[in-house]
Amino acid sequence: MVAADGSGRFRTVQAAVDALPADARDTTILVHPGTYHEVVTVPATAAGVELRGAGGRAEDVVIEHDNASGTPRPGGGTYGTTGSATVTTHADGTRIADLTIANTFDEQAHPEITNRQAVALKAQGDRIRVDGARFIGNQDTLYVNGGGDDAGRHLFRDVYVEGDVDFVFGSATAVFENCTFHALSRGSSTLNGYVFAPSTPPQRRGFLVVDGRITSDAPDGTFFLGRPWYAGGDASLHPEVVVRDTWLDAAFGPQGWSDMSGFPWRGARLREHGNRGPGALTGPGRPQLTDAEAAAATRRAWLGDWDGRS
Repeated sequence: MVAADGSGRFRTVQAAVDALPADARDTTILVHPGTYHEVVTVPATAAGVELRGAGGRAEDVVIEHDNASGTPRPGGGTYGTTGSATVTTHADGTRIADLTIANTFDEQAHPEITNRQAVALKAQGDRIRVDGARFIGNQDTLYVNGGGDDAGRHLFRDVYVEGDVDFVFGSATAVFENCTFHALSRGSSTLNGYVFAPSTPPQRRGFLVVDGRITSDAPDGTFFLGRPWYAGGDASLHPEVVVRDTWLDAAFGPQGWSDMSGFPWRGARLREHGNRGPGALTGPGRPQLTDAEAAAATRRAWLGDWDGRS
């Protein structure tokens, strides 16, 4: 039990994680309502650990910190994108539910920091499930990555993610069901950002968004659904995003996808099907799945024999 006011066994989430035995499995860390300003790391030995908010709403329990990629480390150097994460899990089978994880790095207050990637959650591993949580940030909010062999499978249900540039990114095979992605305006009348930036390995599946909502406060036509991230310039990658049966805001225009770092978006697997709303457009810049392809784009097809329960 974690409670910032001292009424629980631990005052911080990290203290509860550190107290887990070396072979901890299937343990729930219950976090009482409050704001926890800390960096949390779940080690690979804590397979099956669950971080769960006890307030009934994700807004009641907030884990936050404010490191960016370019933030100086106390011992020298900078944190880098991975090191900027407020919460990082290396453990297979991690569960996260009913809480908020935020990276509160203030871009305007730190104009001297130009590397502004600021991760809320980095999920590294296989069979990671998230329910009813919120992830708040700007650039690179949610980092969904594979395991050591890039075999990571992640399932997100009823989740809210907020950001502006590449704010859902990584190499994982990730399914997002009934999730809301809120694309923040950066004040531009032409280009405000990108939602997805997958770095999918070849022969694997990337991101599947089903029955969701992609909203925005940006002007019409100034946001891209995403762009392919060929991490490290690795041309062998085959980035993939499928967005189906999802409501899209008018911030998304006729050109849904963008090139990235010299790699054309048309070389990646970036497709839609059955979307609705003012941003649900079709045409050369918005490639669509066929009906048969859409019928095959399912949680089972993406996650295989893992159904999200174990």
